[in-house]
This record gives sequence, C-alpha cells and structure tokens, in this order.
Amino acid sequence: MKKTLWLVAALALLSACTCPFKGSQSADLTQYVNPFIGCAENGHTFPGACYPFGLIQASPDTGNCTWNYCSGYMYLDEQIWGFSQTHLNGTGCPDLGDVQLQPFAGPVARTNYHSAYRKATQTARPGYYAVTLADFGVDVELTATPHVACHRYTYQQAAPAHLLVDLQYGIVSSKEALKTHILASEVKLEDKYTISGHNQARAWVTRHYYYTIKFDKPYTAIKTLPAQKGEKAPRYVLDFDLKPGEMLQVKVALSTVSIEGAKKNMAAEVPGWDFAAVQAQAKAAWNGLLARAEVQGTQAQKENFYTSMYHLFIQPNNIADVDGQYRGADDKVLTAPDKAYYSTLSLWDTYRAAHPLYTILAPERVDGFISTMVAHQQAQGYVPIWTLWGKENHCMIANHSVPVIVDAFLKGFSGFDAEAAFQAIKTSLTVKHQKSDWDVYTKYGYLPFDLIKGESVSRVLEYAYDDYCAAQLAKALGKTEDAAFFAQRAENYKKVFDPETKFMRGRDTQGRWRTPFDPMRLGHGEDTPSDYTEGNAWQYTWHVQHDPAGLIKLVGGAEAFTAKLASLFKLPSKVEGSGFVLDVSGLIGQYAHGNEPSHHVAYFFSLAGQPWKTQELIREICDTEYKNFPGGLCGNDDCGQMSAWYLFSAMGFYPFNPCHDGYVFGAPQVEKVTLHLAEGKTFTIEAHGLSKANKYVQSITLNGQPCTGLKLAHTQVMRGGTLVFEMGPQPKR
Repeated sequence: MKKTLWLVAALALLSACTCPFKGSQSADLTQYVNPFIGCAENGHTFPGACYPFGLIQASPDTGNCTWNYCSGYMYLDEQIWGFSQTHLNGTGCPDLGDVQLQPFAGPVARTNYHSAYRKATQTARPGYYAVTLADFGVDVELTATPHVACHRYTYQQAAPAHLLVDLQYGIVSSKEALKTHILASEVKLEDKYTISGHNQARAWVTRHYYYTIKFDKPYTAIKTLPAQKGEKAPRYVLDFDLKPGEMLQVKVALSTVSIEGAKKNMAAEVPGWDFAAVQAQAKAAWNGLLARAEVQGTQAQKENFYTSMYHLFIQPNNIADVDGQYRGADDKVLTAPDKAYYSTLSLWDTYRAAHPLYTILAPERVDGFISTMVAHQQAQGYVPIWTLWGKENHCMIANHSVPVIVDAFLKGFSGFDAEAAFQAIKTSLTVKHQKSDWDVYTKYGYLPFDLIKGESVSRVLEYAYDDYCAAQLAKALGKTEDAAFFAQRAENYKKVFDPETKFMRGRDTQGRWRTPFDPMRLGHGEDTPSDYTEGNAWQYTWHVQHDPAGLIKLVGGAEAFTAKLASLFKLPSKVEGSGFVLDVSGLIGQYAHGNEPSHHVAYFFSLAGQPWKTQELIREICDTEYKNFPGGLCGNDDCGQMSAWYLFSAMGFYPFNPCHDGYVFGAPQVEKVTLHLAEGKTFTIEAHGLSKANKYVQSITLNGQPCTGLKLAHTQVMRGGTLVFEMGPQPKR
C-alpha cells in the first residue's frame, strides 16, 4: 500500500508541477468543474474520467454511428451501452471508443447489453465518473491515470455477475463501419486475471493500439459471443463469482507501441488496486492546473471558467509510454527524449486561442508540443494538420502548426531546435502535399476554383496567415530571402478580394470571379462546388488576422469597414448550402460563434476604432453561447478552442493575431482573475464596477499606468502585475 501511494503521489507531482507555479493549492477548484457542460446539443464533450493531457478518457457510451456521437455520449440519452477507455473532446468527427466494458447481471443471451440509468445516480468530476446501471443493479465508478483506466463495479443483485469485454467496439460514423473498422486483432487470454492484445483500427485515422486488461478477481467462465460478418475482434462475456454487494475492479492500460508497453504503463502508474488513491492523484493533478487561475465572480461564471480550463487541459494527449516510446506518423517506434509525444492536435481550431493560452497557463508543455510537430514533419514530410494517435487525418485546411511553432519561438521558448523547426515549416509550405497545392498557388498567387474544386478561397486566406508567421520566424533567424518570400505570399489574401462586392470571392484561372455568387451560401469540403471551409463569404471575408489594417483599407476605410462588419451580426441567422455545414452554429446574424473562423471577428471593431461594439458583442456572446448546463455550448468544443475563447474573453483580452502580436483588449466578464505564472509571478485582472449594466470599458491601467494602445503584450502578462478595467454604463467613444 505504501509503495502504491508513493508512486501515485510522485506521478501527480511530476505531471502537475513540472515548473514552479504557486497557486491556491489547498482550494478544491474541481468543485466548479461541470464535465456535463457540452454533453448535449453540438458540444460533443464527454463526462468521463481522464487525467490532464493523458492518453486515457474512460467514459460512458450512450450511442454511436452518427455525427451526434463524436464523443460517444449525449446527455439526454436514457441508456448506457458500456464504458470505453478513449474519447475525443468536442470534435466534429468520430473515432476512439477503444476496449468497451459493460458490467451486467442476468441472462447472457440478449439483443444488447445496454442499461437504463437515472440521471440522479450520475456523478462527474475531474478524474472521476460514477453511475448506477438500473437494469443490472451495478454501481459503476471510473478514474484514470495518464495511461490506465480504473473501473470499480459493485454488483447489488443476487445474480451471476457478468462483464462484457467488447474488443470490436469503436466510435464510428455508421453501423457498417462498426463491423469493419477493426482491420486486425490479436488477443491473448493470459490467465484468469489478464487479457492482452492488439487491434488495428480505422475510423478518422488508421492506427494501432495495444492493451492489457487486469481483474482483481479471477473470472470463472468465459464465453465468446457470435461475430457478425466483417468483424475481426472478439466480444467476451466473463463470469465472476461474487456475492450481492461485492466489488470487482478492472484496470485497462493502453499503448501505441506494444503489449509490453501497455504492461509497463500499468506497472508504473497503477501497480496495485487502490482506486481511491488513483482518484485522489487525478484530482490533485487537476487542482494543480486549475489553481493557476483564481477567479472571483458568480457561481455560474466560476463553473464556466473552470470547466473551460478543464476542457483546455484534456488535450493535446501525450501518447508516449512511460519509457518515452511512441509510434510515429510513419508507424516507426521511436523514443521521445523528454518522454512526451503529443497528439490530438486539432490545429485548425486550436492555433487561434488554445495554444496561445497554453503559453501562459501550461508553459512547461509548450516545448514538447513544438518538438512533436518537428518530429512529425521529419516522419511525414510536413508539420501536423490534424493528428490523432500520432496519425495525420488531413481534416480541415492549411498548415496551422506553423503559427503555433513561430509563436512559441517568438515568446522565448527554446527547448526545441529552432533551425529544424524553420526547415520543417519551409518544407511544409513549399513542397506539395495533401490540400497544399503549392505549384498552383505559386503560379497564380491564389487557387483558381476551376483547378481546385473546393475550399479555394478559405485555403488562400489561411495559407496567407501561415506565410505571415513563417516570415516572422525567418526574420527572427536572420533568413532575409526566406522572410521576403513568405512576406510577399502573405499578401495573397488581396487576390481573392472582390473590390466590387467587398467579399472574399472565388476566381478562376482567367481571373474571373465566380458567378453566380451568393455570400450567404455555406459550403464545406474539397469535393463540393464551394470556395469556403465550413462557412460562407460573410464569415470568411474577415479572415485576415495578420493584416487588419490592410483589410480595413480594402473594404474602404474604417467607416465603411465597421458598417459592413456591423451588418454581419444583423443578417438572418439561416444555414443553407452544400457539404458538411452542421458545425456552422451559434449564429448571431451570420456570425457563427460555434465555428472557429469567426472567433476573432468581434475584436475587429476595436482595431477599426469602435471598441465599444467589441465590448457589447463579447458580453452577448459570453451570456448566450456559454452556459453552465449540458447544452450550454453553442458548438463543438473542438479540443479546447471554444473554451479558450471564453477564458481569454472573460479576462478582457484576446489573441486576434495569435502569432506573438499581443492581445487585443475587449471587456472582462468576471470581477477578478489572478493568474499564477511560472517563477512565482502573478498577473491580476480586475474589473471595477462590473455589472450587467456596466459592460463598457471606461479606462484601462496596467500597474497604475494608463494603457494608451489597443493591445496587451505577452511579455507584459508574463512579467506579472495588475491590469485594471474601469467599467461603466455608457460606451466611451
């Protein structure tokens, strides 16, 4: 027992405190986290147990095979299908759901093993989940370490105790895929306490996972259930000799590398059976991160704030084993020098606010993120676009590892090879790969829609931003020619701006604008006749994060620009178009807060001379699109990006240009936030006079001195100090 407690305590210390942060460690901030937020409507979050940045997310599954179940769970469902060990947080595509377990009692022969449950029996906290399966009389508890899921089942009924071990299960897009997504399976029934094996699975990506399952009691019988056509992995029903009220514990360890790797992970993290100690370790790790921000505000504001922090720190996930081994993009097994290799990199989303927030709240992770991106490029040929379990899924567009890498370097992070990082960026932005047609782009300076069939305008706009970021790194490294090359390409956004309609618009190889043209019509997908990615011309015309002054000039100056921008929020909130556009949600007019390309747009008013309109909109978005109940998120959380927007905006500033350009002032939504930074420093944000009536900023001071500009520098935050917003009822023009 002492050995177990020492090991889990040491792991918590290493995971939560790898740099000298000093927060309110005695406070239990997990009480303000509601893991059910986002578990209904379009949030696509999950309520189960996980560890910060860990490989494991042990959570209930309540449905499958449709877009609604990207995380495997919907709050309003009345049945639980089982409990699998891996889940995605707020994505728009399904995957994972590995090694599903379902304890049950009664007849083994049945149509399914689903069970009703009462919401009143369901509990979710960071690192812990519990529920009672009403049909089977089984109390289920889950907790987790980085690589191990721990299950505890108490069987209440006087009936044979069974456990379904479903190795075929996975979270997929269709019923047919549920039968075929396992490409290969090997299982070894090692003894009455242990099942180990390996699956190759294909859903969003094709990947390998290895597992070992341990029971604290021997199973007395095992039955293999009949397989359906196409299935490769078995389903077992195990019997256990338990009395009513007796408990069964199960541990499941995973690895991307090998069964031996999974066993090493289990031996290092959960060598014994002390469920309470593992739960306490997870709680301590979460509190260690949550304590980096102390918030004063209403109960609802605290729940929104700390739940947003929780969602932010679920990923990126360290997929390396405890010995540092991981399976890379090319399927080779390598060893990470610092024992960390990160995946679940939803970069089209997270480059905007989540990664800038990691540089403040989790800086000890940033070098590892960048080293991963460079290693990924060396294995694959280009930096990550959207990676899951180390594999590229090519979801979304552009190469948004670039701003994340450059931002880290310009902010002074140095635990990676800067020259290798630049070469990885240069190669990624010049050597053709999927969705990066550099030959066409070089010839025309844009992507003609008669050559590039889908998303041509969105891709040009997002390429231009990556080019801008590459130019900043080249300049910082003294690479004059490269800096000039990328800076020139960063101007290409102007080539898809139609001066007549004042929209970003598709054009063909002859330079002709696409007609007919409807700026309201949505589109998405490389195979659809749309020039936009999960959006329309109204939403993408503002996608010039690196040159707001240039865009304002193109539209006709500040007055014309703000008039057009104001109309965005007053248009009909309708969704119509082609391709996959379910993610276009959270509409205020045609502003779509539920989708990431809109996230910087409200802050454009501040840069165009009307900060009071930014302040009005930030209040409206925070009040209407972030609520502390299951349906409280207006769109997919997208691996913490939706949450990061709220965290920044609630504090009163936002990374409009997330590549080291400081933070644009908005309006704080909570009374006070104290950020506990590395080296014992603190940065405090205070909103004096804040109320529902007082939503406008009257003045801003930093360390007692007036702030005369529009932005707050990252260095000003990290030096520590106090930022004060004086709030009032009238806009200051």
